[in-house]
Amino acid sequence: MSDNRELARTLDLSLRVGEVLLSSGAGAADVTATMRVIAHAYGIRNPTVDVTFTQLAMSAQTTPDEPPLLQMRSVTQREIDYEDLTSVDHLVRDIAAGRVDVADARAQVARIVSSGHARKRWAATAGWGVMCAGIAVQLGGTWEGVLVAFVSAVAIDRLQLFMGRFRLPFFYRQIAGGAVATLLAAVATRLAAHWVHMDASAVVSANIMMLLSGIGFMGAIQDALTGFYVTGGARVLEAVLATAGVIAGVTGGLSLSSTIGLDLPPLVPARTDLVGIGVAALGAGFGAAAFGFASYAPKRTLLPIGLLGAAALGVSSAIALRDFAGAWATAVAAFGVGLVSFTIAGRLRVPPLVVVVPAVVPMLPGLSIYKGLSLLSAASHPRVGQGLLAMVTAASIAIALAAGVILGEYVAQPVQREARRVPHRLAGPRLVGVTRIRRRTRSGLPRPRRGGPPGAPGGPAEQTPDPTP
Repeated sequence: MSDNRELARTLDLSLRVGEVLLSSGAGAADVTATMRVIAHAYGIRNPTVDVTFTQLAMSAQTTPDEPPLLQMRSVTQREIDYEDLTSVDHLVRDIAAGRVDVADARAQVARIVSSGHARKRWAATAGWGVMCAGIAVQLGGTWEGVLVAFVSAVAIDRLQLFMGRFRLPFFYRQIAGGAVATLLAAVATRLAAHWVHMDASAVVSANIMMLLSGIGFMGAIQDALTGFYVTGGARVLEAVLATAGVIAGVTGGLSLSSTIGLDLPPLVPARTDLVGIGVAALGAGFGAAAFGFASYAPKRTLLPIGLLGAAALGVSSAIALRDFAGAWATAVAAFGVGLVSFTIAGRLRVPPLVVVVPAVVPMLPGLSIYKGLSLLSAASHPRVGQGLLAMVTAASIAIALAAGVILGEYVAQPVQREARRVPHRLAGPRLVGVTRIRRRTRSGLPRPRRGGPPGAPGGPAEQTPDPTP
C-alpha cells in the first residue's frame, strides 16, 4: 500500500470496528485479531495493534523507509448491543472475502453505529422484566413473587436509564438498583402478608442477577487467560466495583427495611427434586431468551438461546445433586455451553458471544450473593462467617462460569474443523450407492491414481504412438 491516505482510512476503519467489539464485551484477543484481519484484507502487512480497556491504538508503515502512521481511538461507551455486534461481524466477513472496499466499509460502520435500534427501548425494558420473572420462577418463587420481580426489574431499568442521562457513574446506578430491589421486595412482602406467603429472596436474587448480567466479567477472565493482563485487570476492577455497588445497594436496602420495621423473611431454598429442576430449567430458558431480547440480539437466536440456557441449568443442577461442588457443577455446564454455542452461532450467523452470554446468565450467583448479604447483616458471629463463605462461593461460581465457557470455545474450534473432514474420511456403512465420487478429466476419463500400474483401472494410461506424422 503506497498511498498514505488509503493507509489512514484503513487504520481508521480498523479502529472503529475494534471500538464496537470492545464496547460490546469482546475480549482483547478477539479485537486484536479482527483488526489485523481488516488490515491484511486491504494490503497492510504486520501492523502494530495495542488494545487497552479505554483506548485502541494501531500503527503501520508503507515502506521501511517511511515513518509509521499512528492512530488512536478512545472507548467510552459500555452498553451491551448485540444487534450492532452482529452487523459489524457480518461486515468483517465481507471485508475478509474481498466483497467490500474501504470507502463502503467505513460508510457501513458509520451507519451501524449512528442508526437506532429496530427494537424500541420500552420493549427492552419489558425484556428485562420478563428476564427477572423467569429467574424468579427458576429460584422457586410464587406467582406473586414473579410479578413483583417483573415490576422491580422495570423500575430498576427505568431508574438507571434516568440516572444515565445525568452521566452518573455506573457504580452509583448499581447502588440505586440494589436498593430499589430490596425495598420493593420488603414492601410487597408486608402488603401480601395477610393473604399469601411471598418469597422475597427470589425477588431480590432475580434483580441481583439482572444487575450482574451487564458486567463484562467473562471478557475480563478471557483477557487474563490470553495474556492481556492490563486490559484484564482493568475489566476485573470494573466488575468488582459494579458488584460492590450491587452489594452496597442491597445491604443498604436490608438495613433500611429493618429500621422501618419491614424485615424480610428468611431465605427459602428452591426445590431440588426432578420436578423442581424441571421448573427451574423452564424459568432459566425464559430468563436467558429475555436477556437476549433486552440486549438486542437477533430474533432468530432467542429460541436456541432459551433452549441452551434451560439445558445448561438442568445439567448444573443434576450434577450438583451428585454432591459435586457448586463451582464444579457450574464449570461443567458452562463448558458445555461454550462447546455447543460455537456451532449454534455458526448456523445462526451471529458471533458466539451473542449466544454464550445470555445462555449463562441464569447460572450467575445471584442467590449466593443475597444469602451472603442477608447473613452478613446479622449480629451473631457464626452467621457472619457463613455469610463470608457464601460470598466466596459466589466469587468461585463466577470464575468457574467464565473459565468453563472459554475452555469450551477453545475446544469447539478444532473439533468443528476436524468434524468437517469426517464425511470425506468415512464412507459407510453404505449398502447401496457409491462410496466416493471420482473426479474426471476433460476427456471424460477418470483421473488417474498416483502410483497405479499402467493400463490398470484408474492407473496411468498406456503410452500409444501418435498416429500423426
